[in-house]
Formats: sequence, C-alpha cells, structure tokens
Amino acid sequence: MDKNLFSSCPICGNKGFIIKHNSSGQDTITFCTCREIDKTRLLWKVSGIEKERNRLTFGSYKPYNEASKKAKGAAIAYFKNFNSIKSNRRNSIAFLGQVGSGKTHLSVAIGLNLLSKDIPVVYMSYRDEILKLKQNILDEEFYVNCLRKYKAASVLIIDDLFKGKINDADINIIFEIINYRYMNNLPIIVSSEFTAERLLYFDEGVGSRIIEMCKDYMVEILGKENNFRIEG
Repeated sequence: MDKNLFSSCPICGNKGFIIKHNSSGQDTITFCTCREIDKTRLLWKVSGIEKERNRLTFGSYKPYNEASKKAKGAAIAYFKNFNSIKSNRRNSIAFLGQVGSGKTHLSVAIGLNLLSKDIPVVYMSYRDEILKLKQNILDEEFYVNCLRKYKAASVLIIDDLFKGKINDADINIIFEIINYRYMNNLPIIVSSEFTAERLLYFDEGVGSRIIEMCKDYMVEILGKENNFRIEG
C-alpha cells in the first residue's frame, strides 16, 4: 500500500489508534481522527478519477444547446436524488448516443460529486479494462480480483461501453459485471455511443438490464449537431 496516501499524524504516530492508560491499570484503545482522513484519501485514490477532480466537473460542463442542457440537468438531478434511490432497482443513469456530446464529462462529474460525499465510486474505461481482463483470463487470481472490483463497487462508472470491435468474450465479461450489479441493486453510471435500442438489439441480456436500471435517468443524445467538438 502506498504510504504517501496517509497522514503523518502527530497524535497517534501513524498507528491509526490511541492507547490510553487509566488508574485501574486497564488500557483503552480508541481510533484516531486521522483514520477518517486517510480513508477519504484512499477512497479518491482507488476511484480512478482523482486526476479529473478539477477538470470534469458540473461547473466546467457548459451546455451548448438544448440537448446538452437537458443532459446536464439529468446528471445534477441524479446526483441530488442518489441517496433516495441508491437501493432501488432503478438507481442508475446512462448517457447514450452522439460522439462528442459530453457523456464522459457528465458521468465523471457525477462520480466526483459522489466521492465528495464519501460515497465510493470506481471508474472503468471499457476498452482498456476489457482488454486487460481478456489478456489475463488465465491468471485466475488477477482475473477474479479485477472482476470483483467492478462487480462489487458501491457505484461503478462504465465509460464508452461497447466501444470498438466486440466479440463474445467481451459480452460475457460485461454481462457478468452488469448482471451481478443488477441482482444486487448496485448503481451504474454508463456512457456509450450505442442508443438504448441498439443496446437492446446488440445483446438483450446486457441491454435490458441497463435499460431497466437506468429507466428513470436515460439520456439519449442524437445527431451530429450535438457533437460540440465540431459544432462548438
């Protein structure tokens, strides 16, 4: 574990607890306040989006038309309502469709705001992580631990779902992750160039679960006029 993540605490000497001696000869142990600080630092570090905390925020997302305004509104509404829906089946949000419409920006912005409330979030770059999982599928310990990270995260961001060439192995891996989260009511924040209809057509098992989980917060952005990279 990276020791630089943790405080140099003058109170407990970096032990994380304090031993107090009383007159009866019995010692009592109490946790030091630095534990909570270190827990928060570690939470940000393992999220995978710590480096974006000053860049991909709600404030830095500037709506450039009506569709982007609605997308930002949905993202903020989802964050505000998160605590009341997090244990429900329909506790997730999806940003689908047009390239360059800010889907990743809004997904990460939600994650950053949840982290600021000490809600654990894990970021999964679909293309990078699927490739890593397939390359290490014979290393059972690595594969299982990596998969568990995404299956069991309190909140999971899946960025650019189904980006690039896709085969049966890709679908099987993502189904295992999505199905586990579906069965256990664990929220997902999904961005994909696929529309809801295409997700459903491409793989009904994965698509139908995502659609049900994200039904109350399904953001579809269609048309090249919504690509701020070329229209902005």
